[in-house]
Amino acid sequence: MTREGLVAVKKLLRKSASKNTSVSCHWVRSRSQSELLWIVGRRNCFDFQGRVPVNTTSKAFMLPGVETDWHYLPLTKAIVALAALLHDWGKASVCFQNKLRGKNRKQGDPLRHEWISCLLFKNLVGDDTDEQWLSRLIAGDFSEQRLVGDFEGDYCKAPLKGLPPVASLVAWLILTHHKLPADGKQNREGSYRLEDYQQLLSVIVEDYGYKNRSDIEVKECLSFNHGLLKDSHAWVRQVKKWSESLLASKALAEQAIQSGVWKVILHHARLSLMLGDYCYSSQDADKNWGGEIDLYANTSRDNRQLKQKLDEHLVGVAKKALHVVHRLPFFENGLPVAHDIELLKKSSQGDFVWQDEAAKKITKWRDSNVKYDERPFGFFCVNMASTGCGKTIANAKMMRSLSPDRDSLRYVLALGLRTLTLQTGDEYRDKIGLDSSELAVIIGSQAVLDLHAGNHSQSDMVGNLEESGSESAEELFEGNVLFDETFLGETLDVLLTKDKEKKILYAPVLACTIDHIMKATETKRGGRYILPSLRLMSSDLVIDEIDDFSHSDLAAITRLIHLAGLFGKKVMISSATITPGLAQGCFEAYQSGWTLFAASRGYEESIGCGWVDESEVEVKSINEQAYADEHLAFVNTRIANLEEGEPKRKLKLVHIEEKDITDEVSIEKHYFETIKASILQMHRDYYGNNRDFSKKNVSFGVVRMANIQPCINLNDYLKEASWPKDVSVKVMAYHSDQVLLMRSCQEKHLDEVLRRKPPEATFENKVIKTHLNQAEVENVIFILVATPVEEVGRDHDFDWAILEPSSTRSIIQLAGRVLRHRAIIPSCENVGILQYNLKGYKGVFNPNKKRGVVFSQPGFETEDTKLESHNLKDLDVRELFQTGVSAIPRIKKKQAKSKKISC
Repeated sequence: MTREGLVAVKKLLRKSASKNTSVSCHWVRSRSQSELLWIVGRRNCFDFQGRVPVNTTSKAFMLPGVETDWHYLPLTKAIVALAALLHDWGKASVCFQNKLRGKNRKQGDPLRHEWISCLLFKNLVGDDTDEQWLSRLIAGDFSEQRLVGDFEGDYCKAPLKGLPPVASLVAWLILTHHKLPADGKQNREGSYRLEDYQQLLSVIVEDYGYKNRSDIEVKECLSFNHGLLKDSHAWVRQVKKWSESLLASKALAEQAIQSGVWKVILHHARLSLMLGDYCYSSQDADKNWGGEIDLYANTSRDNRQLKQKLDEHLVGVAKKALHVVHRLPFFENGLPVAHDIELLKKSSQGDFVWQDEAAKKITKWRDSNVKYDERPFGFFCVNMASTGCGKTIANAKMMRSLSPDRDSLRYVLALGLRTLTLQTGDEYRDKIGLDSSELAVIIGSQAVLDLHAGNHSQSDMVGNLEESGSESAEELFEGNVLFDETFLGETLDVLLTKDKEKKILYAPVLACTIDHIMKATETKRGGRYILPSLRLMSSDLVIDEIDDFSHSDLAAITRLIHLAGLFGKKVMISSATITPGLAQGCFEAYQSGWTLFAASRGYEESIGCGWVDESEVEVKSINEQAYADEHLAFVNTRIANLEEGEPKRKLKLVHIEEKDITDEVSIEKHYFETIKASILQMHRDYYGNNRDFSKKNVSFGVVRMANIQPCINLNDYLKEASWPKDVSVKVMAYHSDQVLLMRSCQEKHLDEVLRRKPPEATFENKVIKTHLNQAEVENVIFILVATPVEEVGRDHDFDWAILEPSSTRSIIQLAGRVLRHRAIIPSCENVGILQYNLKGYKGVFNPNKKRGVVFSQPGFETEDTKLESHNLKDLDVRELFQTGVSAIPRIKKKQAKSKKISC
């Protein structure tokens, strides 16, 4: 049977697999030797070699800290259950019931229902201690006179103020089950940190997003003509039950608040409550629900008819939310992983042997520092290998070594570009051997997905959730998932209704743009954070090209890294140009999250840290104080290694003559003429790289422009320009505003031509062959005029490059596309950087205009960090790269702030 046939059998088995399926496939190499290829279904029926025991014995035992480490799960269950039973209590108001019945449906409520629920809860608690108010609920004391007796006092304007510890946890969940409080007033006196628990709760008032402009009178929101559910026996019975459970967990709650673990508990609890609310709200009403209570929670989105009764909804949501809490350990450790990845087990060859060395060092560290493989451990890794050295594959090998069984994969790969996500998906399938049932790819743009897959489809969704009274019924995920697995597990069926939602959680390896997984931290409103959070809870995290984001993006990324630590997962950041400050900030974010996780489980706070590049691997257990010193030591070694060899990229400054011209068209034309002259010089210097493959003088180069319109203008200029008689040029513009169909075709063509694997493959391409055969001149120059989309993720290999400057990072990244795969040492400069960028050059001829920021969008120059000059001669760029273009200027620790260089 062929390998393709085996893959087909595996896919068919997966489609028909059930929870009782266990099938292993072996390659019989000889009478005495066989090799396990894959297993479908339950793996615990086999050993690591795929063998089945002829007999088994069992003994109950428990590894320390493995099955008993969810110490606060009883508390989480109790507060989730009670909060769920009270979360929509405020929907009993006259205002909300009228809205469900069609009156004032288009108007916003003067007070949101969760705020009213908190007011009722505050009246329920009053000035009692936790023991007192819980004891009253256990005894069945639901005095409606007490509940609606006073809505005028100051304490009801800030209903979370002064609550006892347990009550404050419940009130927070009630208040935030749709949205987090947000201060609507600017410059409010005082600032409050999340660590100051009681002070934070005391400042939340109705202006924090719970009050709307409306013609409806507020008193309708505070009137309850049909009572407050005290006559619902099912609801009262559940309130009594969970009040008793919460009272038993009172000591745990006080301990959690004291230690700071309440942050972990409330995150899990809020997620469970919101997912339970989403699940039950999306269902039809229970036809067997009895009772005469005429209060409803929502209406059908299809016909606006009354749907679930309020007490049914509260009890149903509590049941669903508890179902989620029960399965939190399953989400953490029970979801599928990718096994039997043969290509990762094979040794890397040639320049890529460092990949195996990194994985071995991690395994060695685990042997010495991790007592139980089944027990989570903190690990933060920085991969700084140079461009083109195979970071993507190395990351996969290291994540395999970090997995619980050291032989599987389950992680999220977060990327910056949508098209790069699909490209990486292809690379994972080709180089790592993951098939479409082990790797899921998410992108947000259906058009990009269609172009990549070669088909077209459209979908849209409409519906006003607020009018239906069920904001929890919104979609948990909008996007497209490429994943072929059909057996998605019965556990997820209870919680999630749509296959694409299950696929996000079920896929062992998930490649996505970082904005998809970053939604796990965007918890302000709605439930769109739920799926990313559950995914992050079950997966390690790899962030590729982490320094390719703006400063505002980095703040969100560090929140994501903190959350991964809080979930007890491992994090790897990857880029050749990671600055010391970025590495330190990401480590501190991870450590603060891991510290909370460790406190909630009773683990040690120490973290394993790894530093990796193509020459060196360091893995150590470390604390915050030592991290900066260890990182600096690693960087110094890396710098020494980078300075040792002969550089493959040498930089020259392209001088731009200052002429007596004033109009912008003439200035731009002169700028382009300089580029044209530099192109000719680069071609003369480097057509020899390709002499073995063509009888003509051929070179492939890239001109990087900072912005799209100048890129288009330069492309047009080069096509129409007058070139020497013995030169023919072929020019292509490549930018993000390109028509998607054309860009898809471009990228496919560029990948085929410029990967140079092997080098002669470029000249076997049909398009290139045609151009060369039709050219009647000796010199043919292929020029790609590109914006920064060429800098990251494109596996292209050029002979030379010319750059319009934006930042040190852009120089390093684009230069990494020169001689990316060929072992050629250049005889002279093969990377030209223009003396000015176009914005700065235009400023030279307008001395009366105030000198503004020019190295921005893209670039890092701001009004606060304005450079002393925009002339690269004055900015000492040559000194930065005097030993060749490398990552040294970015990774080196700056001794003092300078306004000479924009990094």
